[in-house]
Amino acid sequence: MQDKTLRVGLIGFGMAGQTFHAPLVRATPGLQITAVASSGPDKVHAALGDAVTVLADPRALATSDLVDLVVVASPNGTHFELAALALEAGKHVVVDKPFTATVDEALRLAAMAEERGLVLSVFHNRRWDSSTRTAARVLAAGTLGTIRHAAIHFDRFRPQPLARWKEAAVEGGGTWMDLGPHMLHEALHYFGWPLAIQADLAALRPGTQADDCIQARLRYADGLRVDVAASMLTAAPRPRVALYGTRGSYVKQHLDPQEATLKTGRLPDGDDDAWGIDPDAGMLSLEDNGTVTANPIATDNGAYQAYYRGVRDAILNGAPNPIPLADAVAVMQLLEAGRRSHEERREIALGERPV
Repeated sequence: MQDKTLRVGLIGFGMAGQTFHAPLVRATPGLQITAVASSGPDKVHAALGDAVTVLADPRALATSDLVDLVVVASPNGTHFELAALALEAGKHVVVDKPFTATVDEALRLAAMAEERGLVLSVFHNRRWDSSTRTAARVLAAGTLGTIRHAAIHFDRFRPQPLARWKEAAVEGGGTWMDLGPHMLHEALHYFGWPLAIQADLAALRPGTQADDCIQARLRYADGLRVDVAASMLTAAPRPRVALYGTRGSYVKQHLDPQEATLKTGRLPDGDDDAWGIDPDAGMLSLEDNGTVTANPIATDNGAYQAYYRGVRDAILNGAPNPIPLADAVAVMQLLEAGRRSHEERREIALGERPV
């Protein structure tokens, strides 16, 4: 089984499919893109070659005999239907974030995959951001003492709304469903399941149709507060991640560079030391005998290539899912509870973490 090449079908060749999924699949030994569902066959063939079959109907690809693994990188509102079709057809499935539109849909897909013995994974690639990997290392070292407050930001400056589904008043549209999953997953990765969430989702740009400025606070049993926020109106972005503890703090300013690198057409080539290099050092500020000293700390390389390697190994060798389904479902519960918090203008207690 280890030498088998998995045939991959990619549904959607927009931003997610073309910039992230197709390059990372191509860079993964043991995976080969054999089919793409897209309305632009010329664009697909120019990027991937004429040997790739292009289907106009995503439902046809989800059930096609041409593929073993289906990657759903279509608009958010279609994720559940297409993933369900693929699972029913006996395909392994990767779904771009957000997993689904609702917690119920996420749980139904997870049950389908388990019943059929199929791998179902959600593309929470930001777990392998340079900043995320470094922050996780700092937390594991215990250098900062007990963390009492953390802030996670994902800021951009796009003052003019774009005519695209991500910014439209459609199911799955808006910044909460676009960038919220990244930050909520990151918070879960660092700190686990919170007690409660309180969120505010605003549409601030003139002419915008969906939320474009979001913030939420996660409250933990030990008193820890974790703030997540994103805005399309931040010409001077806030720190990507900031951790504040009883012994000091860690602050990393800028976004991981892997997205920008993938947009240039460069792929991970197997030399992990040469990929995902982030020259932006974080700042580690520590207290010693009443004096705080700030020193730069080198940032770990980003490693998006690890995700599809993990998917391949989970399918062929029974290795762990690179994104456990419990984590993906938990993100959906936070997204759903956050929207309810916004609508009801109050903190929402979360109860036990979903299994």
